[in-house]
Amino acid sequence: MLHVPNYIQAVWGKFDDFPMETLTKFWIHLQEEDGRQREVTEMREHREQFGITGNCFDLSLWLLDEFKRAGISAYPIGHHLESEHAHIAVIALDSEGKRYFCDLGDQWLRPLPIDAGQENYGGGRLKGYFPAAEIQFEKHGEQLEVQYYRPNGKASRQIFELTPILMRDCLKAAEHSQKTVKPHPLLECRIPYKSGVAHWEFYNWESFLSTEEGLIKEPALKYVDQWVEILHFHTRYNKQFLEVVLKEYEKLA
Repeated sequence: MLHVPNYIQAVWGKFDDFPMETLTKFWIHLQEEDGRQREVTEMREHREQFGITGNCFDLSLWLLDEFKRAGISAYPIGHHLESEHAHIAVIALDSEGKRYFCDLGDQWLRPLPIDAGQENYGGGRLKGYFPAAEIQFEKHGEQLEVQYYRPNGKASRQIFELTPILMRDCLKAAEHSQKTVKPHPLLECRIPYKSGVAHWEFYNWESFLSTEEGLIKEPALKYVDQWVEILHFHTRYNKQFLEVVLKEYEKLA
């Protein structure tokens, strides 16, 4: 496991039980036509009131705010902004200016040190960073390429742009994302599993668990009330919130 300063890890740890989801985005649409990006203060209020979090933009903006409060320099990065494939993450800097990749949107388990000079930089496969997968990373200029190796032998990769995004551009992309609603509900979260952590996903009325032993597809559920119970079990989200949102999603199915 690569070293991460305690002060960076402590901020990250505040989000350990924060799912990434599009339910909250849709809920805002139900209240306000076209939707909008929430302020971090509002996100905190909604978390306290309903237990909810948000999508990758919500989580990244929230994480940036927490780093700022802790006196840690950080900035947003992303790719395919203002498109349906938009994704955003955060780079945090330690006291020496070394960078740590922080991706709550993809439910990473901990920040990833990415600069030369850090222990085992760009070495072999690493465990403990991504649920139910080993990773390997390389930097190509201002791009970070991450390879994911899952227990069933499946390999995939993702490329992240490391160039800082200006905050005005970040907020513009966030607004665009929040106004784009897809008809399929999505929620991902990290849950305890045996002696480790698994990745639980609910997408388009199906759920499955990614574990170190492989992918476990769960039995299909027929009724919204059943989904409310299982989502509440994994997230502790307010049941009334879940019922309202899922019933509206059901109308789009």
